[in-house]
Amino acid sequence: MFRKIILCALLIVQVSLLFAQKTDNVVDEVIWVVGDEAILKSDVEGMRRDPSWSQIKGNPYCVIPERLAIQKLFLHQAAIDSIEVTDAQVNASVEERINEWVMTAGSKEKLEEYMSMPISQIREELHDRYKDEMTVTRMREKLTEDVKVTPAEVRRYFKDMPEDSLPLIPTQVEVEILVQSPKIPEEEINRVKEELRGYGERVTSGGMSFSTLAILNSEDEGSKLRGGELGFMGRGELDPAFANVAFSLTDPTKVSKVVESEFGFHIVQLIEKRGDKINVRHILRKPVAAQADIEAALLRLDSIADDIRKEKFTFEDGATWISDDKDTRYNHGLMTNQQRRSSEGRMIQTSRFEMGELANVSSDLARIVDGMEIGEISKPFKMTDRRMKTICAIAKLKNRIKAHRASITEDFQVLREIVLEKKKADVVDEWIREKQKTTYVRINENWCDCEFEYPGWVKE
Repeated sequence: MFRKIILCALLIVQVSLLFAQKTDNVVDEVIWVVGDEAILKSDVEGMRRDPSWSQIKGNPYCVIPERLAIQKLFLHQAAIDSIEVTDAQVNASVEERINEWVMTAGSKEKLEEYMSMPISQIREELHDRYKDEMTVTRMREKLTEDVKVTPAEVRRYFKDMPEDSLPLIPTQVEVEILVQSPKIPEEEINRVKEELRGYGERVTSGGMSFSTLAILNSEDEGSKLRGGELGFMGRGELDPAFANVAFSLTDPTKVSKVVESEFGFHIVQLIEKRGDKINVRHILRKPVAAQADIEAALLRLDSIADDIRKEKFTFEDGATWISDDKDTRYNHGLMTNQQRRSSEGRMIQTSRFEMGELANVSSDLARIVDGMEIGEISKPFKMTDRRMKTICAIAKLKNRIKAHRASITEDFQVLREIVLEKKKADVVDEWIREKQKTTYVRINENWCDCEFEYPGWVKE
């Protein structure tokens, strides 16, 4: 109970600080003008109260206006270069943040109570801020998209660096997994399908809108607060069975038949087609395994683990031929870390997980692996997979790489990213300095007495 109170208190602080500029009783004034964009005192006061600024060194009344001015430069250039962020992309980020707050508060109703505003208004308040932030990110990416580094540059950069200045690589693990999915009774599957058909009939008869039913009943936490809307997506971004049904829809007033995907069962409604992309709503429902079926799967795994320990077959062979997990069975059970991306946005192919990354996949799996020895096979356990389905598994710790200072031979990819990020930062830094020379800037005389990171704001 005490922990819940603390979490709710932190939530209140977080969201109230985010919207502080909306409610401050500050006598407002224009303190900077960058191009044809104004920076207000209220903008600075609102950001100054944000907890993230507590870690930034320097006078906030100098640092914050300069950061806002830099943002204005990027937004202006983005407009010139026709760089756009779609509402679907912005909305996805907004919904992710709102979902985090709802989980912290305990419910949508409690969040609305804390904020003294409906979810729709919270969403509206966040939209512009997130759109600006995402546009700036896109503009920075465009400025640095051609920046590359060679292996020789990486070696040269770290050649004479003292060992204690090299980055520390945290402990990492490589994990193999063998999965058995609890059998779902046919009656349970039929119950879910009938439930979805009932929702479809209510929409068709005009009894309730699809969006309302999605908010009330969908088990897709990422889209339910948007009425089940997914945003514009290409066929390749969707589950194949789901995509076949979604792209076959032509009438926005109709509801699809029930379709099964790797996530569960859905009904789908078309919103709009645009070229090779489609925007749909859906309602997701997942059949639930009975406890007896979960226990039966755990017993099967217990027997499989015993056979592996008796060397009747290897864990890798078992993962290939027995496991239900299609993500790992063609890799002999070895898990792939799908959380790491390079600075260019591409996936970094690695089987290594830091313990925090493994916990993001499954806290149950991370807790079990943390206490294992290399080569050890775990006892059977229950976990939730990336599709949010309950599965049963055994795990094998293939390797543990202890925390160490990075080396060219073992951690080249990490060091390459450091050098690449530095080169990109240098490009952006030079761009800002050049942009200052050709951009009109006026600073209120009361806000000039600063040591700015980029001195070119104050022109002689």
